[in-house]
Amino acid sequence: MASIASVKSTILVADDHQEILDFITEDLGDNYHVLKAKDGAQALAFLESSAVDLIVSDVMMPEINGFDLCARLKEDINFSHIPFIMLTAKNSLQSKIEGLEYGADAYIEKPFSPTFLQAQISSLLRNRKNVRAHFNHSPTSPLQSVALNKSDQMFLEKLNHLILDNITEPTLCVDLLADRMNMSRPTLYRKTKALSDLSPNELINVTRLKKAAELLGEGYYKVYEISTLVGFSSASHFIRNFQKQFGISPREWAEKQNK
Repeated sequence: MASIASVKSTILVADDHQEILDFITEDLGDNYHVLKAKDGAQALAFLESSAVDLIVSDVMMPEINGFDLCARLKEDINFSHIPFIMLTAKNSLQSKIEGLEYGADAYIEKPFSPTFLQAQISSLLRNRKNVRAHFNHSPTSPLQSVALNKSDQMFLEKLNHLILDNITEPTLCVDLLADRMNMSRPTLYRKTKALSDLSPNELINVTRLKKAAELLGEGYYKVYEISTLVGFSSASHFIRNFQKQFGISPREWAEKQNK
């Protein structure tokens, strides 16, 4: 199965059985960049130093088991967006429910089909890609639509309000966002890029354009007035950005909405 992107996604695999770890790594190696962790603690260490797109983890591991690893990551704003696939030899319904309650995005029983694991990984990554693309190119899709869980939703709501509160300022920058979000610039970049496929500066720009689309639909302002209201330095710059982002001019969008 081919990778969904020209640049290989990074998969972190955690399992304390070396044979299974090697087997999964070898099977995924053609399509993904794979990191191998022998337990949950080592998996956490990898996450501190590497950008990971998806995690495949066994449940039964020493030190930090799969349930605890999943719970920690889903509660940590730095990692809560990473899709998590749980592997386990337990095949009871209660075990499956428990895995999902800890925040796992998918639950696969051992022994498993490598083809099925590949399909599950591909599906999760493809769905994330499609959600991000829809947000980026739809004038009406809200930022919260790219959230996968409550933690990410709260993060995005705070970030969105922060941008909107300062939207008239052409000088709105990453430093202000990082400071108000209590995050370093690199951490904010990684988080926004992972969730929206946009850098913080790109997200500021898209948020300006989406607010403009909303104002255009209301029909109370002229295009040049809206460009100022959402923080663009000139109407021509705003019009070019709007057309490039959404594939339609501001005037055409306004006419379409007002019909």
